[in-house]
Amino acid sequence: MAEPRGGTEGRPAPATGFEKGAGPAGEPILEVSGLVKHYPLTRGVLIRKQVGAVKAVDGVDFALGRGETLGVVGESGCGKSTVAKMLVHLERPTAGAIRYKGEDVTRLSGKALKAVRRNVQMVFQDPYTSLNPRMTVGDIIGEPFEIHPEVAPKGDRRRRVQDLLDVVGLNPEYVNRYPHQFSGGQRQRIGIARGLALRPEVIVADEPVSALDVSVQAQVINLMDRLRTEFDLAFVFIAHDLSIVRHISDRVGVMYLGRIVETGTDTQIYDHPTHPYTQALLSAVPVPDPAAREHRERIILTGDVPSPTNIPSGCRFRTRCWKARDKCAEEVPLLAVPEVFRKAGGPAAHASACHFAEEKRVVP
Repeated sequence: MAEPRGGTEGRPAPATGFEKGAGPAGEPILEVSGLVKHYPLTRGVLIRKQVGAVKAVDGVDFALGRGETLGVVGESGCGKSTVAKMLVHLERPTAGAIRYKGEDVTRLSGKALKAVRRNVQMVFQDPYTSLNPRMTVGDIIGEPFEIHPEVAPKGDRRRRVQDLLDVVGLNPEYVNRYPHQFSGGQRQRIGIARGLALRPEVIVADEPVSALDVSVQAQVINLMDRLRTEFDLAFVFIAHDLSIVRHISDRVGVMYLGRIVETGTDTQIYDHPTHPYTQALLSAVPVPDPAAREHRERIILTGDVPSPTNIPSGCRFRTRCWKARDKCAEEVPLLAVPEVFRKAGGPAAHASACHFAEEKRVVP
């Protein structure tokens, strides 16, 4: 289970950062609360005993509105991909809830779960290993119709597959080709077409452009942005590249060691960051303007990322933070709007899990 959130009495509930209305009641289409995934560490041959756990995800909260894109950023190992797998039920959470239109999908099974999974699809990171090399493009994109035959009758499937190829910018006549006959960018377009096949409402994109060339990345990002409008899709977009996340996202969540430490709109996060980890991330972004590069402050973090099997007490970023004090080791900071910004308002008034949150413009 997640470690207790100490010192939260009388304080507001954890912020999800949900700012857009979704539907008549203003409810989010997808809501995650207290999401936890621990992988047990065992020892022994005949009698296996659990001696610890890898805390890959350790209490994540966020909400996603209809037609909105939520960008999730953070360094490798922070738990972004594990969250993505739990959203599409490829991994079962240890604790917490994932609510789709108000219904907790972690408690579903059988036909009820199958119906939800049709509406929450995934685009995988590697366009080379996520496509079966023994299947044609037509079979790959049409495979979801075998699982959900009510979406497309058998006689109509080939035409539907060709329409999907056309939507993602590929020649419909490529339907009988195999994955090895396509480039990396074209393969990722095939993966996007497969994700669109069932007309989902939410697509989880797990670093969909990290394996592509820069010029191809721009094409795929613009494609996904167009599809969001055309199909009224909501995206959970996971990436390392902060500039890409800002380009496509309405809101951004910054993850560190299994938790979201800051969330807000793209302007709030990039131009008015308040959490030290977010500020350090932004200071590492390359600046193309030499004049601006000379005037920006570089934040160099000391030490290594703690092991997810032995997470520090209190604030998990304190072992690398230049602001760390005794309070940081004793009390877990809540993801909420810091009190110092709550009354003043403005772009700095967004959720940040830091006891000593302070606005700092990093990129000039």
